[in-house]
Amino acid sequence: MRRRLNEETVLFFSVMKWFVLASVIGVIAGLGTVVFLKLLTLGIKTAAGFNYYYLLLPLIICLSALISRTFAREAEGHGTEKVIEAVHKRSGKINLLVVPVKLITTILTLSFGGSAGKEGPCAQIGGGLASGFADIFRMKDSDRKKLVICGISAGFASVFGTPVAGALFGIEVLVVGQIMYDVLLPSFIAGITAYEVSSSLGITYFYSPLNFTPVFSEFFFIKVLLSGIFFGIISFIMVEAFKGTKFLVSKVKLSWWLNAIISGALVSIPALFIGTRYLGLGLNSIENALKGGHVAWYDPFLKIIFTSITLGAGGSGGVITPIFFVGTAAGSLFSFLAGVDPSTFAAIGMVALLAGTANTPIAASIMSIELFGLRIAPYAAVSCIISFLITGHRSIYPSQLLGVSKSMSLETEVGKEISLIKTSSENFAGRLKNGIKGFFLFLKGKKNGK
Repeated sequence: MRRRLNEETVLFFSVMKWFVLASVIGVIAGLGTVVFLKLLTLGIKTAAGFNYYYLLLPLIICLSALISRTFAREAEGHGTEKVIEAVHKRSGKINLLVVPVKLITTILTLSFGGSAGKEGPCAQIGGGLASGFADIFRMKDSDRKKLVICGISAGFASVFGTPVAGALFGIEVLVVGQIMYDVLLPSFIAGITAYEVSSSLGITYFYSPLNFTPVFSEFFFIKVLLSGIFFGIISFIMVEAFKGTKFLVSKVKLSWWLNAIISGALVSIPALFIGTRYLGLGLNSIENALKGGHVAWYDPFLKIIFTSITLGAGGSGGVITPIFFVGTAAGSLFSFLAGVDPSTFAAIGMVALLAGTANTPIAASIMSIELFGLRIAPYAAVSCIISFLITGHRSIYPSQLLGVSKSMSLETEVGKEISLIKTSSENFAGRLKNGIKGFFLFLKGKKNGK
């Protein structure tokens, strides 16, 4: 009886402890997100006031890379990846200088047309502030790690207005196929708190519930299954494009600043001829696709190219907003090929690309509910899971750990960073060979029995 009482007492105080700590991190991350988003809005409006502002992008990317290299190398690239790396390799230890550096470089990159997102900086700002909080109060490594995960959840929840999906994303994105249940409660508390803080301070969010329910039929459900395969292939292309761009940049024997200027020119100069829709956040294009507007078949592929060049050469920003652009555009393309409603499959594509590229099918499925309502949820969830499987053992975040193989027919090195994973299909080939052999033996035996 005494042991049971002691256990319940410890658990009670543990819940209270993390309720307080996660709430504090939620408030801090929410405030950080508000500052970042308001400054970003100001920066975008100011830059847009100048004609051909995006032609300055080569110099801006060079400046962004210089600031990051000088003050905080961890602030380079898309922020969520660096936070995942810090959680796995340094118990969440993040240089506090990352916060102002990431804020400044991302605002510069996005304001002048760099193709990137806004969630990575918020995750890195939330994680960096959480790490700094843990250092101030000299918390142990295990507690710091939990707080930084809360910072990821809070940043994601407050930037997109999806508190539940944000909380799940923060813990699902760390290890593919596993959820850290010991951080589940604080992540939810931090995500919900950050969302409430940011929304109360004037940050508005996109919410577009679908106004109809698709009539269920086997034929329609088959199209949903096919959409998951299609979005998985697009996810595969996007991840490989990012990987390929990074590889090319590392192999080209040019100085970092020359790489930055050339890459910036490759993004900005084409905009003179094809327009600016692939630059910046691309929120108008996302909204247009979700409303069923016209989308060119090449839109998802050009956005992938522009984003991989921007982030591969020193630009700063996240990847989720470009993923949403690619997902909605790919959904519109699929709707044209399959003869289905473009709004429905633009919405499904938006979350299915997130599931495939980031290996977060649960968070993506929940996001479909928070953004588009309950009616789309069953179809979106199926497409998300298939996209997650089709993408294979790869990720837009190379520092993710692989917790479970996506197929028992593949020999996979579980427990390593996903960028180092090597898979083999020998096990599947052996099973297929034995299955065919067994089938013919069965037929032979049946014939002899006759």
